[in-house]
Amino acid sequence: MISNSSNLQIKNLVKLQKNARTRREQNAFVIEGKKLFEEAKALGVVKRAYVTNTYIEGLTEAEETYFKGVEYEIVEEKVLKEAADTKTPQGVVAIVEKPCYDWEELLAKEQLKIMLLEDLRDPGNLGTIIRTAEGAGMDAVIMSKKTVDLFNPKVVRSTMGSIFRVPFFYVEDMMQTVKELQGKGVSVVATDLQGKNDYEGERYPDKTAIVIGNEAKGISAEMRESADILIKIPMCGQLESLNASVAAGIMMYELFRQKK
Repeated sequence: MISNSSNLQIKNLVKLQKNARTRREQNAFVIEGKKLFEEAKALGVVKRAYVTNTYIEGLTEAEETYFKGVEYEIVEEKVLKEAADTKTPQGVVAIVEKPCYDWEELLAKEQLKIMLLEDLRDPGNLGTIIRTAEGAGMDAVIMSKKTVDLFNPKVVRSTMGSIFRVPFFYVEDMMQTVKELQGKGVSVVATDLQGKNDYEGERYPDKTAIVIGNEAKGISAEMRESADILIKIPMCGQLESLNASVAAGIMMYELFRQKK
């Protein structure tokens, strides 16, 4: 049993929680809670789990059966609480492998619904967009390198498990990626106050990528010039823009409505 937070494994767990560079170097991230753990366990991506005796005592099946194929350590409650990102951990924290997806396989699809996120910085927004993308049947979410780390603990929790099911890619050069997508017949649609038509007034092609810009600045000038279509979301009152995840949700479900 691990009974001290100075244990090297616990120190590494904390480092993975707090440091994006460590997550990149180890190609891993941390999940917390029964639901996420059981999903990761079913996918076979758990590298090591840390559980309390209380969690084990609450299992409805034998410990050996529940943890079959999973390396795990029993940890004292106070130690796990110190290592967890949440204030009230559910008795299980695990290090899991990052998912990996095939770019060429994505582009080979005859129909494509993609989200392009340009420099989003808020973890809650990104997590909500990933979760909504699953619900709306999006094929992938593509993010600029300045977008918040998808494996930030707050983002992971906000996805509610969708992080394991929605293909995603980080790209070094978003504008080059836009050109590549356009070269594959993908229409790039950007939400912008200068948009000509309301979002409901457009008919979106079978291959469409929706762009959502930075929370404070919106889309970049380069993106505005490169987009095939600029659309706007109508608003009442004195609002100039919507929350990024709200705007993304509106656009994703409009694509869903048109393509179902």
